[in-house]
Amino acid sequence: MRIRIVLEVAPKRAFASALDWPGWSRGGRDAASAQEALIAYGPRYAKVARRAKVPFSVPGGISDIEIVQRVKGGAGTEFGVPGTAARDESRPLAGDELERQVAMLRAAWAAFDAAAKKAVGVELRRGPRGGGRELEKIIGHVREAEAAYLGQLGSKAPPDRDEAPDKPMKLLRTAFLGSIAAASEGRPFANPRNTRKPWSLRYTIRRTAWHVLDHAWEIEDRAS
Repeated sequence: MRIRIVLEVAPKRAFASALDWPGWSRGGRDAASAQEALIAYGPRYAKVARRAKVPFSVPGGISDIEIVQRVKGGAGTEFGVPGTAARDESRPLAGDELERQVAMLRAAWAAFDAAAKKAVGVELRRGPRGGGRELEKIIGHVREAEAAYLGQLGSKAPPDRDEAPDKPMKLLRTAFLGSIAAASEGRPFANPRNTRKPWSLRYTIRRTAWHVLDHAWEIEDRAS
C-alpha cells in the first residue's frame, strides 16, 4: 500500500500526514521520526478504518511512504500541530472520495466518543500529552477546537447553549457535516462566517480528524 504524505518540517519538530487518510498524522523530532511514528500508528489507525468500513492495509514499513510534498513548518508545528495545508489539498472533493473521507471523519469522532465513554470514572495518568487535562476538559477542548475549525472553513458553529452534556457536540458535528456538503457542492453555508483566508475542504477534514484522534488515543493511553 502506497501512503501519499505531506511532510511538514520545522527546526525542532516535524509532522508526516497521510493525504488520503484523514486523521493519520503523527509528529516527531524530525522528518524521519515523524514518518516512523506514522507507520507505527498504522495498526491503530486500521481500527478507525474498520469502524468506517473503509478498506485499509497496514503498511509494511517506511518504504511504503511516498512524499508528495515537503512544507516549511512554523510555530504551530513546533507547538505540536500539523498546521500547513498541502498543494494537493486545494483540489475539489466530491463523489466517492468525499464519502470515504467523511466516513473516516465520522469514525474518528466515534473513536473519540468510545474512548471518552470508557474513561468515565477512571483517573487519567498524568503526563506530557494533553498537558494533564482531565476528561471533561479534554472533551471541552475538542469541542472548542472543532468550532474553530468550522470557522476556518467559513461557517459559524451553532450556539453552545446550556444543554445535556453531549448535545453541543452533536449539534456541532451536524453543522460540520452540513458545511462540508455545502463546500463540496459550491453552495453557500447556512450560517456563513467572514473568514478572510478559509481552509480548503480537504485540509479541514484532515486537521479535524487528526485532532480528535490524537485526543482519543491520548485518553486511551492515559486511562490504561
